[in-house]
Amino acid sequence: MFLIVIDGLCKVGNTQKAVEFLRVMEKRRRCKPNVNVYNTIIDSFCKDKMVGEALALLQEMIEKGISPDVVTYNCLIGGQCNLNRWKDVTKLFSEMKDYKITPNVVTFNIVVDALCKEGHIEVAEEVVGIMIRQGHNPNLVTYSSLMDGYCLKRRIDEARKVFEAMVISGLTPNLHSYGILINGYFKHKKVEAAMNIFREIQHKGLTPNIVVYNTVLQGLYSVGSYLSAREVFDEMQTAGIKPNFYTFCVMLDGLCKTGHVNEALQLFHSMEADGIDHHIGMYSIILDGLCKSGRLDSARDLFDNLYAKGLDPNVPTYTTMIAGLLSQGLLTEAKELFGKMEENGCLADSVTYNVILQELLKGGHYDDAIVYYEEMVRRGFLLDASTFSILLDSSTEKEKNPSLLMLMLKIGPDSKKFIDGG
Repeated sequence: MFLIVIDGLCKVGNTQKAVEFLRVMEKRRRCKPNVNVYNTIIDSFCKDKMVGEALALLQEMIEKGISPDVVTYNCLIGGQCNLNRWKDVTKLFSEMKDYKITPNVVTFNIVVDALCKEGHIEVAEEVVGIMIRQGHNPNLVTYSSLMDGYCLKRRIDEARKVFEAMVISGLTPNLHSYGILINGYFKHKKVEAAMNIFREIQHKGLTPNIVVYNTVLQGLYSVGSYLSAREVFDEMQTAGIKPNFYTFCVMLDGLCKTGHVNEALQLFHSMEADGIDHHIGMYSIILDGLCKSGRLDSARDLFDNLYAKGLDPNVPTYTTMIAGLLSQGLLTEAKELFGKMEENGCLADSVTYNVILQELLKGGHYDDAIVYYEEMVRRGFLLDASTFSILLDSSTEKEKNPSLLMLMLKIGPDSKKFIDGG
């Protein structure tokens, strides 16, 4: 029962309360915390990135004569991997050896996955080699991590080889494995290869789930394949797979970006008619589509209606509207909305400032650009690649505006920082 309570507290993020409950347990003579109790709290601390507290708890359990097991070290290794503390990971492996605890497949998978996510694919392959030499065969999780790692490095052919090696080893690919390949091919604009994998899933007798469908839809829209995306969306619903929040976001964004704003609006309103709650993120997508298609009045109406719907605009929503106003030369209204945004507790972020600067530069409002740039720097934000590119384009004008020259002088040190660190 005590373990159930501690596990419940940890799962809802109340790790400190779980520790307090552990102390209560310790005071009761009949309640002796075991390794499972400690593991639960250690795991929760590691997931909260509080590895120091987790290590202190490890030391405490050892001092109390409770021996750690492989689960204990798997939790700690995962925590150190998430913080990129590779030397500490090595140290934990040494400790395991001292305590005669043998790493299992899960241990190696944690390290392989973390290395792949950080782009250290070659090191991950070395770890898999060690794993095999120690008598542990890679499983679906191992292969999937490697595939994902190669895809992140844009080495799709090698990801495919890992997939084939997995099949040769006797493992049956699951939907997650197929999804990684599909996503990788779309990222490389290899639409036919991606769709072949998608169809292969069905030929193998597997039913694509919502995650796979979302991956395909996003991939198709990313290459502008509007009709194919619509077909897949219809096919998904015919198969009885219900769209989730992410599906609708992908569809709305894809329709808007491929120039089908009216269809996006139809889908948006049909969701409302079907009783599907709109999220503020969906409004941001539609507002962006309306603004970029020159339908500012419709965007205004939708934005003004947010409060009636019980929704509060967030930073991306405000940013979208401000950009829309600036793109139409409505500088005063954009400034007023920016002020209202901050008054409502939505502090502008790096994206907001970069978007504002981009529109001000495009419109030749260099004096205002200086004001927002200075404010941006005071808040610790830098130019992004798009803003810097627009600035460079503006600087090639034959007749240099004095305010533009002043802005460039102010950005000078920042531009070096941008080039070095960007």
